[in-house]
Amino acid sequence: MNLRMLVLSFLIVPWTICSTAQRDKMELRPRGLVRRVEFGEVHPDNVFMEAKKPKKKVIAAPESTDDTDDQSLTDDKKEADLPTCLLCVCLTGSVYCEEVSPEMKTVPALPKETTYLYARFNKITKITNKDFADIATLKRIDLTGNRISEIEDGAFSKLVQLEELSLAENRLVKLPMLPPKLISLNANHNQLKTKGIKSNTFKNNNITTLTDETFCKGNDTHYIRYNMLEVRLDGNPLILAQHPNSFICLRSLPIGHYK
Repeated sequence: MNLRMLVLSFLIVPWTICSTAQRDKMELRPRGLVRRVEFGEVHPDNVFMEAKKPKKKVIAAPESTDDTDDQSLTDDKKEADLPTCLLCVCLTGSVYCEEVSPEMKTVPALPKETTYLYARFNKITKITNKDFADIATLKRIDLTGNRISEIEDGAFSKLVQLEELSLAENRLVKLPMLPPKLISLNANHNQLKTKGIKSNTFKNNNITTLTDETFCKGNDTHYIRYNMLEVRLDGNPLILAQHPNSFICLRSLPIGHYK
């Protein structure tokens, strides 16, 4: 029995020592080195570097804040409020929206500095109070050749600089209230049932006197203005018969009040 134990001790102890040494050696090997094991044997010389896969950087999405959301909404609103010059040609002070495709059925949003608007030959059907409410710089509006059948009364009343307005070739049955400085109105080829224009809509001049040099050269009867075919002075507080020498060079007498 003792002899058997002694033999086992000689066999087990060296095996234990060998295993421990091998485990320690494995733990002390450089990081990144891996031993290749073939057929159950360990070959110390057969080592290779472990290929490390690059780690992907994960960037956390920024947290949404109320300020960011508000700014985004503000930007969207600004884009919605921008003048629509994609359909029209916008030059300095002038907007050209003639024969627009696709069909233009309403007055487009305009830059606030617009002075002249040409929106001819479209399919605009109505002019509202809001269309020109913020465009106080307008001096000329040309809406010829549309399908306008209704213009709200206040549509042009705030345009204090408007001088020329063309509504020709539309479907109007009456005219709206016109601005005070208007000097030219074209409403030909509509369906007007009444003139709809008050006698004082277009304010005349206030000429009260003339001189012999106004049109002619004093008493020079040889000087004739052949190119001046007509002179209209009607509507002024002026009696033309009191200024006979003012017309001696004209081919016809001025139109106005004689007494």
